[in-house]
Amino acid sequence: EGKGGCFMPPLKSLNPVLDKASQRKLLNKLNIPGPEWINVNSIKSCDSKLPEGWKFPLMAKAGLGGYDGKGTKVIKNENDLNKLIQQVDTRNWFLEKWVVYEKELAIVVSRDFNGLIQALPLVETHQYKQICDWVIAPADVKHEVKAMAYNIAASLLTELNYVGVLAIEFFYGPNGLLVNEIAPRTHNSAHFSIEACQSSQFDQQLCIASGITAPKPELKVPGAVMVNLLGLPEGTKPCLEERINQLSKVHGATIHWYKKGKEKSGRKLGHVTVLLNEKNERARVEEAMKLIKKIRSVWPINLPDLK
Repeated sequence: EGKGGCFMPPLKSLNPVLDKASQRKLLNKLNIPGPEWINVNSIKSCDSKLPEGWKFPLMAKAGLGGYDGKGTKVIKNENDLNKLIQQVDTRNWFLEKWVVYEKELAIVVSRDFNGLIQALPLVETHQYKQICDWVIAPADVKHEVKAMAYNIAASLLTELNYVGVLAIEFFYGPNGLLVNEIAPRTHNSAHFSIEACQSSQFDQQLCIASGITAPKPELKVPGAVMVNLLGLPEGTKPCLEERINQLSKVHGATIHWYKKGKEKSGRKLGHVTVLLNEKNERARVEEAMKLIKKIRSVWPINLPDLK
């Protein structure tokens, strides 16, 4: 940048969201709802006692370095909290109150040099051992939930003067819509857009970087389901090639293979997308769940416990 290079998103826009604790501070500043949180250091100075109104279980997160379930720990009791304090750099960790939710949601949005904000459909995501298992687009939620997700995203993009593509993950439940995490990039939750939208998340980023007005990323079909293909333990049968062959026979399935080389347990090796035909939301979710079950019968999800 010092030599005249132009980054999209701009580096100034990225700084407040690269650290998850900084994300929390930004959300507080904008009065955007998220889980209540405190720095682990503030606990350490109080002999591992929780503040008034806090109770176990808690979620502990690393500010930097966490992805796909890494950098997070469930804190079930005071013993777990003491272990965390002894094992990690407490300056890089914070605690969140446990969130009770009905669904996990995500939205990918873009903003160009002229301030034009566009949004892909809000989606429902499902995690297995804190790694994304599948995504259904669009999410089966009320219009006001979709509107709030868009408004939160637009507020963040505007505050950051952001140019490019950004993703936001949410919890949705008894406490309404809460921001879980912000990802300043294209995102696993929007891979479905390659087949299902007029303009994919990657198309949005490329158009913006090229100075072209990006097309509206609207769905061109009723919906889509995306299932991640994660590496299975060595010796799993059927073998890798046979699993891919069987998936290719699923009607309407498009396989994206990342060519990462050797299969390693838990590694994201690719994903499969199937377009959905049902126009009724509940019927479309049923259609998606049947397809997920079929895909998982060929390619199960089998992850080791995260350390």
